[in-house]
Amino acid sequence: MGNELTVAVLGPGGVGGLLAALLSRAGHRVICLSGEETARTLRTDGIRVRSGHFGDFTARVEADTHLREPVDACLVAVKHTALDAALARVPAPTLADGLLVPFLNGVEHPAALRARYRPDRVAPAVIRVESTRVAPGVIEHGSPFAEIDLTGAEVPRPRLDTLAETLTAAGPATRVQDDETAALWAKMSFLAPMALLTTRYGVPLGDVRTRHRDELTALVEETAAISRACGGPGDPAQTLARYDAFPPSMRSSMQRDAEAGRPLELDAIGGALLRAAERHGLPAPVTAGVVGELSAGPGAEISGRG
Repeated sequence: MGNELTVAVLGPGGVGGLLAALLSRAGHRVICLSGEETARTLRTDGIRVRSGHFGDFTARVEADTHLREPVDACLVAVKHTALDAALARVPAPTLADGLLVPFLNGVEHPAALRARYRPDRVAPAVIRVESTRVAPGVIEHGSPFAEIDLTGAEVPRPRLDTLAETLTAAGPATRVQDDETAALWAKMSFLAPMALLTTRYGVPLGDVRTRHRDELTALVEETAAISRACGGPGDPAQTLARYDAFPPSMRSSMQRDAEAGRPLELDAIGGALLRAAERHGLPAPVTAGVVGELSAGPGAEISGRG
């Protein structure tokens, strides 16, 4: 990788669109991969970002429906529910030596991606940001921060360092984490209880932490125990303290999907939690109850706990 990278972004939505625009503004070549209609809009209008943190700007990007040439890295920013179909846009022989960097919720996707692409080029990432696609090519970044943890158990460290430096220079503070499992479970432990309960009750975080405090606490404790068993961090008090520090109006992306009638990432979050609990022989009655209730609703699918 030289100073200027060529980066593909699969799924130029809230997260992917923001990263694509920031990288383009920093002077890198960016190729967004999407459906034909979105690609046409991006080619014509670029990506418009509205952000109190990064400023309001428009960035020019290339756009296509499939990856047709090697790139330094391909950032995967689609939802789990669309992952299989989206990966058809990134043929493994074309990606070749490029890094595949999934910004996906959950903990099970790295193994699936390593079965499809070069295992030593799959570099899972975790991003902390609130960013929404309000229209094709129009991104609203609402949080006063954007932070990335980049991992990759088998990826050569210089490749990770180069990408982390590139992302940091473009905007989001990016750290390389040595422990991939810990990084993914840290996100899961924080995300799952909030996503499941804001979606179950259709209310923002503030209402969950006041009106449903006992259920939230129980869910946080179950998730922390599962995380610890899987080799991740597990501090329920710290998770609850973080929730208490957030604005009461905060909502989860799963909740937004439910309100919009989109498919839910229930299997990647709740289903993965239950499968991990079962593998380690841990009880998870509160998680099972919430997941069961949500899976009976529209837009939700859950795989077996096997």
